[in-house]
Amino acid sequence: MLVVMKHSALAQQVDAVCSRIESLGLRAHVLPGAARIAVAITGNRGPVEQHGLADMPGVQEVIRVTKQYKLVSRDFKDEPTVIHFPGSDATIGGPELAIIAGPCSVESRDQLFAVAEAVANSGARFLRGGAYKPRTSPYSFQGMGEEALVLLAEVREAFGLRIVTEAIDHESLALVEQYADMIQIGARNMQNFSLLKRAGRSPLPVLLKRGMSATLEELLMAAEYIMSEGNANVVLCERGIRTFVDHTRNTLDLSIVPAVHHLSHLPILVDPSHGTGKRYKVLPMARAAVAAGCDGLMVEVHAHPQEALSDGEQSILPDQFRKLMEEARAIAHIVGRQIAAPLPADAEAIAAR
Repeated sequence: MLVVMKHSALAQQVDAVCSRIESLGLRAHVLPGAARIAVAITGNRGPVEQHGLADMPGVQEVIRVTKQYKLVSRDFKDEPTVIHFPGSDATIGGPELAIIAGPCSVESRDQLFAVAEAVANSGARFLRGGAYKPRTSPYSFQGMGEEALVLLAEVREAFGLRIVTEAIDHESLALVEQYADMIQIGARNMQNFSLLKRAGRSPLPVLLKRGMSATLEELLMAAEYIMSEGNANVVLCERGIRTFVDHTRNTLDLSIVPAVHHLSHLPILVDPSHGTGKRYKVLPMARAAVAAGCDGLMVEVHAHPQEALSDGEQSILPDQFRKLMEEARAIAHIVGRQIAAPLPADAEAIAAR
C-alpha cells in the first residue's frame, strides 16, 4: 500500500502517518518525490486495511499496490532513482552514464594502478576490482581479500575513482564497507537472501547482478529484499543469462533494460564482459547497451589479459577501452545521455609522473 501525501503536507504530518503505520506492526518507508512525498508500507503478509490513513491530515490518497515487489516499483516512485556518491561528481541513474571499469581481480599493486590510470584518463568515474572471487572451481584464484581492498582504497585516493567491489558473505561485506564506495552482489548470490538483507542494512549503495537463470521478476524481488531493510540505493546489472546457445559465454539480454525502466525506478547497468565472455564481442555489445538505454556499463579492463588470473579472455585492453568510451559517448549523445570527457593529454602526462 502507498500513502500519497498532499503537496502542502507538513513534516509532522508525514511523521504522524509513519507512526500510525508502525503502530500497526508494519514498516513505513518515506519516498521523497519531485512533486510530493509518499509513504510505502511493507511488512504485511496479506492485504493491508487502511485503518483511517486516508483521513489523516496531509494525506491525499491511499493506493493499493498489487505487485509483490513494492519499493522497487514505479507504483511507489515514478521518477528514476539517482544515486550520488559523497565527495565526487559521480552518479548512477542520472543524465550521465556510469562507467565502471577495471580488472576482474586485483592481482598486484602495479596491475591495479596501471588499469586505474588508464580508465580514469578515458573518463570512467568508477573502478571495479575483485577482492573476493567466488569461482566454479575451488582450486581457482579466489582473490587477495583485505589486501586487495587496501589497494583499491589507495587507487581512490590517487585517481578519485569510486570503488565497486564484490562481497560474498557477511564477513567480507563488513570489510567492503570499510574500504569501498559500493557493494557488489554477484550473480551467484542474487538469491542469497541473508546476504541481501545484510546489504540492505549497509550505508553503501548496492550493485545487484542478475542471476544466471533469473527472471526479471526474480531480479526485482531480490532488489526488494535489499530495499525492504532500508537501503534505497540499489542498482541492477544485466550480465547475461544461461540459454541453449553455445557461441557465447552467456546470452546478454538487452531487452531487460527497457523492461526494468518500465516497471521500476531503479537504474540498470549492462556488463558486456560477462555477458559475452569474449574480448571481441565486448565493444559491439557495449554500443548496443547504450543504444538500448542502459544507465551505464560495467567493463573488465586488463593491461595484460593473457596473464590475468581470472576472466582474461573477456578483458579488453586499455586502448580498446578508450575506443569503447569514444563510441559510447557518441551514442549516448544521440539517446539524450552523456559520458564524462577524457582527461586532456597534459593531465595524463602529469598523472603519469
